[in-house]
Amino acid sequence: MKLLVKIIAIALFSLFLSDFTRAQPGAFDISKFGGAPNADITQAFLSAWKEACASTVAAKITIPSGSYRMNAVDVKGPCKAPIEIQVDGTIQAPANPSDLKGADQWIKINYVDSVTVSGHGIFDGQGAAAWKINDCGSNKNCKMLCMNFGFNFVKNSVVRDITSKDSKDFHFNVLGCSNFTFDGVKIDAPATSLNTDGIHIGRSTGIKILNTKIGTGDDCISLGDGSKQITVQNVNCGPGHGISVGSLGRYPNEEPVEGFYVTNCTLTNTANGVRIKTWPDSTGTSPITDMHFEDITMVNVMNPVIIDQEYCPWNQCNKQSPSKIKISKVSFKNIKGTSGTADGVLLTCSSSVPCEEVELANIDLTFNGAAATAKCANVKPTITGKVPACAST
Repeated sequence: MKLLVKIIAIALFSLFLSDFTRAQPGAFDISKFGGAPNADITQAFLSAWKEACASTVAAKITIPSGSYRMNAVDVKGPCKAPIEIQVDGTIQAPANPSDLKGADQWIKINYVDSVTVSGHGIFDGQGAAAWKINDCGSNKNCKMLCMNFGFNFVKNSVVRDITSKDSKDFHFNVLGCSNFTFDGVKIDAPATSLNTDGIHIGRSTGIKILNTKIGTGDDCISLGDGSKQITVQNVNCGPGHGISVGSLGRYPNEEPVEGFYVTNCTLTNTANGVRIKTWPDSTGTSPITDMHFEDITMVNVMNPVIIDQEYCPWNQCNKQSPSKIKISKVSFKNIKGTSGTADGVLLTCSSSVPCEEVELANIDLTFNGAAATAKCANVKPTITGKVPACAST
């Protein structure tokens, strides 16, 4: 009897092993491709992606704990099944920008349906050397350096829990994407890191940024043209330049921006709070509409609430020729905290196409212990609850 039980147990275990083996064709540990800690894993990652993309079952590329180096990678779909890239180690980009050989994005993922980047790993762009040669603060034609991530024409995808550190340029660039979620992501760079927007979105629809902490040297979140139905919720921003729509109007053939919902966010020691910015003397004319900012806490924010249709950072535009971009259906509700300037609310709309359907509700901001003020031009906002009275600019 004991022998029979043992034979049955062995048979069941063999069956289990057989099932387990059959269930593993989608598992791709980086070590399988020669990737090892304290070494360059560029080719190992590219090889893992090639096999994962060809897998007919859901695939997972894993990069375990440890320190790794990786040069620029550019991977493409379409793939045959969903792919997850789980990173629990630290991956470093080359510190010298020239070693990236002109790559505009360190990790570029293109034309994929259902990709997840997850884990508690760190993607370290080692941007300090690049920041020293970045002249975007004074040169409107400055050269873009290498971003940490580029997601291009990707849909139904998630970035979860990872950290993007010290990117040379933007941390994440999202272009032509749809149904894409950032959740629990951390973005970490000093205030002195020029042009390092946290998450920049362009020509994308249905993007969510949730439960994320962003500290960087430029906008924490920025929307380019063609951004539609974007949700930002429970985000902590600072240092940085705030949460911005734009700048827009500088280029012809820009697409409209519509449906931006920012809720339950905290901005700390940022240059701006929630902002919409367009260029005067603008080439583009596509409208901005359906923008909503609600339940926002400001902590020593220089310009907490701002519409700026005279955005001209290099003083190389004609402010006498007003912006042609129409802004409408904008609400700022339940915004509280401290302003770093006396004017907590600055609404400078275009004299050519004044802002319409702008609502201010329950704005409670102080500057040096006194109530902050508001200045408005070319707009007649609807007022609800406690809001500083609009003075003319």
